[in-house]
Amino acid sequence: MADEMQINPQRAKQLAVNLASISSRINAANKSSKKIRLIAVSKLKPATDILALHQQPQPIHYHFGENYVQELLEKAKLLPRSIRWHFIGGLQSNKCKQLAEQIPNLWCVSSVDTAKKCDQLEKGRKALVESDAGVEPLRVMVQVNTSGEESKSGVEPDDALALAKHIVEQCPNLRFTGLMTIGAIARSKATTPETKNEDFVTLRDVRDKVAEGLDWEKEKMELSMGMSADFEGAIAMGSNEVRVGSDIFGERPAKKDAVVVEKS
Repeated sequence: MADEMQINPQRAKQLAVNLASISSRINAANKSSKKIRLIAVSKLKPATDILALHQQPQPIHYHFGENYVQELLEKAKLLPRSIRWHFIGGLQSNKCKQLAEQIPNLWCVSSVDTAKKCDQLEKGRKALVESDAGVEPLRVMVQVNTSGEESKSGVEPDDALALAKHIVEQCPNLRFTGLMTIGAIARSKATTPETKNEDFVTLRDVRDKVAEGLDWEKEKMELSMGMSADFEGAIAMGSNEVRVGSDIFGERPAKKDAVVVEKS
């Protein structure tokens, strides 16, 4: 199906320029030797935009993030299996099994916040691993509500260790890789590379406690924090992964107007 998609060369060029600009800013903000993963958040954007940044035989970019299960299922069927999908949106328990079972190249689910959701992801991944020998355990991150906002998903900071233990001990087809947060928008907008965002400080503290509770090296656990408005500040505070959407793909349409495949 990907072979049949018509990519606008001008659009592809613009996307590549935008991606290079973000990558350059990430490199400038990264004062350590570790590699920072950039998730290009492609929610509500057409599949051709993703394909334009993942062109064979020389893909420019591999990691793409989606917020809606149905949209990700559709895109994953249309696009190359070499893409590494990240599910970063709010997750419903009844969608977890199909998400883990139907997308072999789902690389990570970053928004896990209950044991029930973990158990459903485990069920789905177990079924897929048993039917497809090439599939590896599904990476998962525990989402932490660092801002205390009721509108935000995520476990309370004090509950992160218990959920991490549940994944490590009870979910053999999931691989606990670290912690994710979104944080408060106001703090995000006020963040500069020089200022310390309280939400990022909280996530680092939670990481230290979880690592100690699991008897892991801190460095073994990743931190996923930082978006378009604050990723340079997040990198300065030790983020291993940043999520950038509109600065790469441009403004998003309203959800009701979004299409996975554009009419030619």
